[in-house]
Amino acid sequence: MVKNEKGFTLIEMLIVLLVISVLLLITIPNITKHHANIQSKGCEGLKNTVQAQASAYQIETKKTATIEALVTAGYLEEAPACPNGTALTIDSEGKVGEASAAE
Repeated sequence: MVKNEKGFTLIEMLIVLLVISVLLLITIPNITKHHANIQSKGCEGLKNTVQAQASAYQIETKKTATIEALVTAGYLEEAPACPNGTALTIDSEGKVGEASAAE
């Protein structure tokens, strides 16, 4: 009589759990390490977009743009802020930058 036992043994299940645990231990630190880099790139993209809108405003009105003027004229829906919470400003030369901590 031949026994046909199907299923996994306890050792096989423990090995699978060990492999999954090792994979998680490798991937989670990599994801958290790149979080600051992702936020920085998002802020750079937002600054480029606001700079383009400021240039369009300046071309159309022949005035130097401000954040308030861009929002009022409909170039921006609201005052922009980077993913890390830093507000964006436009200096007197029309260049977009991040607000300093003193502001």
